[in-house]
Amino acid sequence: MVPFLAAKPLSAIETFDVERYKKARRSAGAAKATVNRELATLSHLLNQAVEWKWIKNKLFKIKRFKEDNQRIVYLTDDQCVALLEAAASDHNENVHAFVMVGLHTGMRHAEILAIRREDVDVGKRVIWVPQAKAESREQPITRELAEYLEGRMDMLPPGCEWLFPSPGSATGHVHTIRKAFRRSAERAGLDPDQITPHTLRHTAVTHLVQAGVDLPTVQRISGHKTLSMVARYAHQSGSHIEAAMDRLEGRVSGNHEGNIRRLKPKSTA
Repeated sequence: MVPFLAAKPLSAIETFDVERYKKARRSAGAAKATVNRELATLSHLLNQAVEWKWIKNKLFKIKRFKEDNQRIVYLTDDQCVALLEAAASDHNENVHAFVMVGLHTGMRHAEILAIRREDVDVGKRVIWVPQAKAESREQPITRELAEYLEGRMDMLPPGCEWLFPSPGSATGHVHTIRKAFRRSAERAGLDPDQITPHTLRHTAVTHLVQAGVDLPTVQRISGHKTLSMVARYAHQSGSHIEAAMDRLEGRVSGNHEGNIRRLKPKSTA
């Protein structure tokens, strides 16, 4: 937002400025949902400014895009294997670790890259996430990921603070993995315009739901703010849905013949 709004005092921001920003972001290829999240940030800042009495009130309403309720895109088991293999062969050694963490936890892009070495507890199999979107949390991890991270941390330079270090970064860690991820997706035979770093989160959560994990537990693992956000994943079709319907059919069909016999009128002959 800085190139569009930083030169203006908060009290001088107008609807035109926001609409110009929205148009520019969409022209740059940002999804409606992405722009809406950014507009939500701006709205929060303005509300906070009112609360702190920096401005008297919000003089305009921020109109957000109507988002398309598209089907959630996630990877199959075979696609997960293909992406991991492709990432392992990329010249950016961070991308394979990123994909591993994403598929085994469902953590967000920024959360993964900001993991500190000290926040990984391989014994308890958790990662402490101090600045999560909803609130700070302990992120459970799989046994396989715990073993993988233990090996990765052993190979990091002594005194290295971050799991994804970047000496040239102001913070000391990597901030984006998109280019390397895109190369890996292409190498795995996937559409890089459809399969993005966020797809790993969709994949992990969807696989948990398909495995029959109850939604409150999925929410606990994924760190979603509300249960309704997790419920979207329960609507995905797949073999687990077919298996559930087969079980329903089995229960109904099992009593079907007996019910027919009980309900069939007796002969008067």
